[in-house]
Amino acid sequence: MAKDLYHDAVKEALEKENWEIINDPLRLKISDNLVYMIDLAAEKYIIATKAKKVIVVEIKTFQQGSNTYSFHGALGQYCVYKSALKFLDLPYELFLAVPHNVFKSFFQQPFIQQVLTDYDCKIMTYSPDEKEIIYGKI
Repeated sequence: MAKDLYHDAVKEALEKENWEIINDPLRLKISDNLVYMIDLAAEKYIIATKAKKVIVVEIKTFQQGSNTYSFHGALGQYCVYKSALKFLDLPYELFLAVPHNVFKSFFQQPFIQQVLTDYDCKIMTYSPDEKEIIYGKI
């Protein structure tokens, strides 16, 4: 499995936010011949709830030329991963990580916002240069 261009930047950004990376990648075995790999799983102790929270993050770069094409692939992958987590009864919160500049432009279109709402897609944005999570702090 090839890592996304900004995989390490997102990983470092999460660690800066005190998330401990517990899987890189997270392997979801549905059956003997059906296995999915989500880019990262991280956990953090949340003082307010006095419990550990686990998130899983699928990282996308949107570097393939067409943001629309990249979005279709990312959303499809997100939906399959969300169903896989539910199928395996894993109480992890799934995020789609996208570059902040793509979020500020492409993701602000009303139709894209509607699609994200329809599919209950949680977005996290990152700066690959500063290695920071900008939007979607958990």
